[in-house]
Amino acid sequence: MSDGEVEFGEAWVYESIVAAIPGIDISRPLAVAIQLVAFEAGVVIAAWYYDLWTAAAAGTAAVVVAALGSAAMLRISALVRAERVPAAYRQVLFGSSIEVVLAVLAYVALMTEVFVFAPQRGEPSLIQTLLGPRPPVPAVALTLLILWDVCYRIGTAWWASVAALWRSARFRFDPATARALRRSDLEVVGFAAVQSLLLPFVVEQSLIVAVIVGHVVAVWTVAGLSAVLLTVQARGARATGT
Repeated sequence: MSDGEVEFGEAWVYESIVAAIPGIDISRPLAVAIQLVAFEAGVVIAAWYYDLWTAAAAGTAAVVVAALGSAAMLRISALVRAERVPAAYRQVLFGSSIEVVLAVLAYVALMTEVFVFAPQRGEPSLIQTLLGPRPPVPAVALTLLILWDVCYRIGTAWWASVAALWRSARFRFDPATARALRRSDLEVVGFAAVQSLLLPFVVEQSLIVAVIVGHVVAVWTVAGLSAVLLTVQARGARATGT
């Protein structure tokens, strides 16, 4: 990406993939815009060709959540890289790629619910609810791709919040750095909150609703606790004049 060079191991996997495409040098806002337009075009084309306009609203919501997630990831990474933070924290946040592992686990759990648990309960799956009892194969493929994109953002929110709490509990920062890192923690809180936009489209899937709500609350709690620790640190530093 052209908004500053990003080294591998010092970036989200999402950033590394975009930066690694030969001959591509685009700004971060443009990368997010391309993601949004490309996926939304797929949603609209599928809705028009297969007459799935009811599902188009859900698809658009998921595309928006993924795009806003990408924007939040870029803001968080920019805030962290702009500060002199311990190398261990940068390695944990960016270099471990744990967010990908968490995303895979989330996606596997979702696919198990969609294709195994829901049918065993005698309920229509999320795919059937959105695309009908005989969903078109291309529309299913696009849906699964968009769901992966959303799961990746969910995994990233999990890991960003956990890494933030570990950082705030282990290290001490000057007030200015603590303030910048608190902003990044609040970005994580907003990052998770955006994912609640999906709830109106899965109201018939009680298990998925419970998981999304639980995920959002957990991220709010962990990232919020990190922000509180940073606030306490900053006040303590000002009180002692350090």
